[in-house]
Amino acid sequence: MAAAAAGGAPRALSQREQDIQMMLAADVHLGTKNCDFQMERYVFKRRSDGIFIINLGKTWEKLQLAARVIVAIENPQDIIVQSARPYGQRAVLKFAQYTGAHAIAGRHTPGTFTNQLQTSFSEPRLLILTDPRTDHQPIKESALGNIPTIAFCDTDSPMRYVDIGIPANNKGKQSIGCLFWLLARMVLQMRGTILPGHKWEVMVDLFFYRDPEETKELEEEEAPVAPDYAAVADYGAPVADTWGNDQWGGAEPPAALPAAPVGGTEWGAAPAPAGADGWDPAAAAPPPAAVPAAVPAATGWEEGSAPAPTGWHFSELLAFQKLREKFAVCLSFWLFTLRSCPEAQTNRAFSGMKRWILNS
Repeated sequence: MAAAAAGGAPRALSQREQDIQMMLAADVHLGTKNCDFQMERYVFKRRSDGIFIINLGKTWEKLQLAARVIVAIENPQDIIVQSARPYGQRAVLKFAQYTGAHAIAGRHTPGTFTNQLQTSFSEPRLLILTDPRTDHQPIKESALGNIPTIAFCDTDSPMRYVDIGIPANNKGKQSIGCLFWLLARMVLQMRGTILPGHKWEVMVDLFFYRDPEETKELEEEEAPVAPDYAAVADYGAPVADTWGNDQWGGAEPPAALPAAPVGGTEWGAAPAPAGADGWDPAAAAPPPAAVPAAVPAATGWEEGSAPAPTGWHFSELLAFQKLREKFAVCLSFWLFTLRSCPEAQTNRAFSGMKRWILNS
């Protein structure tokens, strides 16, 4: 009987064993070369290269505990899921989409949980973080506001002000996506959204981080290729005339119509005889009369038409220009004196200015 049982069909794995296998595939068990004293109880062993191995059995138990805490909150909008690490931002948004929580992806604004004058101020009942070291600012503010905190903690993560620490690898993009997917599925199972014994139709790949450059390359590859119209051969004109006379039955072309009568002749009179070549020289129109050439208008710059002298010489123009400059300087000086000096000083300045003009 024992041999038959041993040689029978393999035993179906439980939900916990399937989840642990998924976490092993996503490298959730790989820690760092450093270990915090509060994380020693979650370490299974240490490899020869110095990396600590996390006990995934305790990780699964902590995920169950965190899911029970999340389900205990009536309004899911009172839960804030936050990640400043780029690898966890997509997972945070997906977790909030399926569980109804409020997501903060990116940098934390200082004073979000403590400063009531801010527009982004909020008082959540629960805070879920990706890395206590990267998200140290919201952890400090949650401690000041008595907000319980759940965080994914690596072997070197500080556990201060963290109420529920889930031991896991919080530095890999696949590890973070797998953890948030498992936590979201456990929450939905406890709420009754997913029936027991049924799989969640959402794939774990949706929670993984995607490189924008790789996504752009995939979109370019999947995009339909536009047809190249320049590669189509141009249609040339026919080499020879394909319209033969046999198409019209070999008929002769129609005879030319007689020319219209010239003015002065009667319509009822007989037409004049044509010449031998079919052209009547008498009916030809007379040649046009010769048009006299247009004489260009005089512009005043022709030879021998130089303008008359005006009587001004270069020396006189130079003297006139200097006089204009002196007058402009004196006028500006006089206006300045009017605005800034009394009347007596203005008269003295004006008389001195007149003497300077006459003497120069």
